[in-house]
Amino acid sequence: MSAARLARRIMNLPKGMVRRALLLHPAFKFVEETRDTQTPISFEDWWRQEIRGINQGPYWPVHPSSIVTGWRNVLAGVETSPGNMPGCYVQALGKIYIGDYTQIGPNVGLISSNHDIYENDKHILEEIRIGAYGWIGMGAVVLPGVTLGDFTIVGAGAVVTKPFPEGYCVIAGNPARVVRELERDKCVRKRSAHEYHGFIPKAQFEAFRRKNLNV
Repeated sequence: MSAARLARRIMNLPKGMVRRALLLHPAFKFVEETRDTQTPISFEDWWRQEIRGINQGPYWPVHPSSIVTGWRNVLAGVETSPGNMPGCYVQALGKIYIGDYTQIGPNVGLISSNHDIYENDKHILEEIRIGAYGWIGMGAVVLPGVTLGDFTIVGAGAVVTKPFPEGYCVIAGNPARVVRELERDKCVRKRSAHEYHGFIPKAQFEAFRRKNLNV
């Protein structure tokens, strides 16, 4: 029985009892196993999306004030939840790939398509590729066709209009430019004991991806 079906069958129980009952189901191991990670996922995140239907669809937690369109075109890496922070806009008409352990701040825009400048009811689709261990600061916007390599830090309010595929840098400004190079030997690739793509354990994600995603 799926976790969502089980939840609906026992929704008439008192709220506290519902929570305790559901947390016994193996599908909710993510609550305990992500507790001490950089992106802990709560039972309330799951309940809000899957049962209350707020931002239903994405396989990762999305803040109620954020918008994700085209979630099937998003590959969110381990401990990467675009839109988990308030006020984000993830527009995935084109495909978006985000590497493991990349953090995305509030009010960030990820825009994978734009209007044709001569025919504005036509969309031009492009990809966004963001590497692992990145950090996109508050209010930054990443535009169509951008590739960011591993360990790219995007400063708050930056507008990223071109690729920085080499990574290992801090970019800032409008348009964004490199303001600092990182020392590669100091960049840490830490991994959590239990790895999740949103609500989905890493061991199950490839099967989920083949069945549900376009990326």
